[in-house]
Amino acid sequence: MDELDTLVFKYALQNAVNYDGKASSGSVIGKVLAERPDLKSKAKEINKIVMRIIQEINALTQEQQREKLSKIAPELLVRERKEREFELPPLENVTDKVVMRFAPNPSGPLHIGHSRVVILNDEYVKRYGGEFINRFEDTDPKRIDPEAYDLIAQDLDWLEVEITKTYYQSARFETYYALARELLEKGYGYVCTCEPDSWRQLKEREAACPHRDAAVEDQLHLWDKMFDGTFASQQASFVIKTDLRNPNPALRDFIALRIDETPHPKTGSKCRVYPLMNFAVAVDDHLMGLTHVLRGKDHLNNTYRQMYLFDYFDWAKPIYIHYGRVRVEGPELRTSTISTGIKEGTYSGWDDPRLGTLMVLARRGIRSKALREYWVRAGISEVDVEFSWDTLFSLNKKLVDPVARRYFFVATPVPLRIVGVDHLEGKAPLHPSDRNAGYRTYSFDAPITVYVPKKDIEDTSKVRLKDLCNVDILDDNAVYKGNDLSAIKQGYKIIHWVPEHSLPMTVLMPDGSSAVGYGEKALQNEVGNIVQLERFCFAMIESVGAEILAVFAHR
Repeated sequence: MDELDTLVFKYALQNAVNYDGKASSGSVIGKVLAERPDLKSKAKEINKIVMRIIQEINALTQEQQREKLSKIAPELLVRERKEREFELPPLENVTDKVVMRFAPNPSGPLHIGHSRVVILNDEYVKRYGGEFINRFEDTDPKRIDPEAYDLIAQDLDWLEVEITKTYYQSARFETYYALARELLEKGYGYVCTCEPDSWRQLKEREAACPHRDAAVEDQLHLWDKMFDGTFASQQASFVIKTDLRNPNPALRDFIALRIDETPHPKTGSKCRVYPLMNFAVAVDDHLMGLTHVLRGKDHLNNTYRQMYLFDYFDWAKPIYIHYGRVRVEGPELRTSTISTGIKEGTYSGWDDPRLGTLMVLARRGIRSKALREYWVRAGISEVDVEFSWDTLFSLNKKLVDPVARRYFFVATPVPLRIVGVDHLEGKAPLHPSDRNAGYRTYSFDAPITVYVPKKDIEDTSKVRLKDLCNVDILDDNAVYKGNDLSAIKQGYKIIHWVPEHSLPMTVLMPDGSSAVGYGEKALQNEVGNIVQLERFCFAMIESVGAEILAVFAHR
């Protein structure tokens, strides 16, 4: 047994022992690549080795599996619950490689809801090897924002996903037309010239429209007329036949292509017949070789519609996985609402802190790795859940806390004049756990004035100015009382502060408000970095000019 076989063998044994004698390929591959990341480029070959060895191990009894594992890697007999707790379940029927896709509508940039399917697809493609396709579903010219193509590409870069190929459905119209014509010739579709409401009413009653059973020659004649200007928008549509008696009205005949005179940002007025989502998606999922399709369970009806097309063309179906809905409370996510709000001046742009776009998360200093871990934890369960901002912020804090330098920011500041001392010096670490990060040092000569938060001195007269000194507040003055830390035990309250000549500073908050005050001058060296404003929040320092502008990340 060579080195790679031995590596696979021990992890396959461990997985089998932990899971009732049946090893899972996805888990084993994940373990192997975690130990040997240099093998990621050989994922395809590794998958074949894993499948072969798993078949051998699963044929053993559980006692035999445990005995073999105890001989070659006894340390793996201890189950690693923490590592295993948030692992995605394996995909079914992975024989060689996977081909998966993200299919955005370019109506605006991506928001936090979109990130789930992007990350889960990327995780699986990285685990099994294969292709991750980004397919712009831009066949509705009314919904396209030309800038969205680039904005979405930037969002995917921020998410650190590895896109293999990018397609534009607007460049594939001739393919859709040829297959639609083939369906007409086979009798699986028809061209309907009924009024749209009339056609829908007939469908609700399980009744066929008068065009449904017309001769193929007549159907093809009407099909050609859809392209030559004979019919205007909504005067003719191409419809897929299904089962008019299906108990679910949504699965009875559905429109596949329709006329739209709206110029397309990429093709102009070249095309006037546009495929709808279910037709274009089914065609492309087949032609692009999709093996697995991840989607929310709100797409179940779409899956059933698309299966009709796979059956009519006798195409092999991908494996569909439908996960539960996630309700995201708080920020606005609806692209149309945001777009209107930007035009009307309600929002400053797609990165307005009140929104839930990925641009906003990046602006606030949320790391894409935190978002990735969140969605891996959420998994692909069919159960509906509510998005937990607290969990995301906790995951992000684990990433930024070790590197975010510490500074003081005082909101709603009031001046505090320190008396009873001619000279003061202070020293505060830039990071409490990393002394190599250095210090902020302070040196003052009388008269000494600092700014403190108004609320911090409203209910106390004994204050310790953090990393500087202790004072008793009497009238409008703060009387110096030394620098003994034991004063805290005597009831002195620790508060933060900034020197008199600090910079004006604004922190943009997620609810649209702003925290206004003063920040330490040293913050001007942190533009583009996330910092911790002590006793206030983590924040991204966005710019420094006449004032410091920062964006709230989380507490």
